[in-house]
Amino acid sequence: MPGYQKLLVVLDLSDDSERVVIAARDLAAFSKAGIVALHVVEFVPVEPMGESLMPTVQIEEELIKRARDKLNALATRLGLEGATLRVETGNVKAEILRVAEEEEADLIVVGSRERHGLAILANFTEDTVLPAAHCDVLAVRQR
Repeated sequence: MPGYQKLLVVLDLSDDSERVVIAARDLAAFSKAGIVALHVVEFVPVEPMGESLMPTVQIEEELIKRARDKLNALATRLGLEGATLRVETGNVKAEILRVAEEEEADLIVVGSRERHGLAILANFTEDTVLPAAHCDVLAVRQR
């Protein structure tokens, strides 16, 4: 069986993202696979009392810029030279699946957290992507 050719690494850009990147980087090196690092900005505008304090487009652009800066810094710090870095906007699940198809990824790498209490009832990214993905999904355990 040939190894993976392209990994889509989904990052929330939290402190735990490093662990996901390292796992994906090491697997990609072993398989000689390409890496596409993806962060999805899911912006839901909230306007208190119907009045906008700041134009929605400006807020979304700022969130995208911050995400790009953090993704670039993470990639540089962890040695992802040659990786494709993408920041997309929209529904997280839909964007992950769309980018995976578009990039022809054969493995999606996501972080997975242990859940306690009411968090057990919530749908997390790995729960929603797994059944809908066209390829394998690897969940990397986070703290």
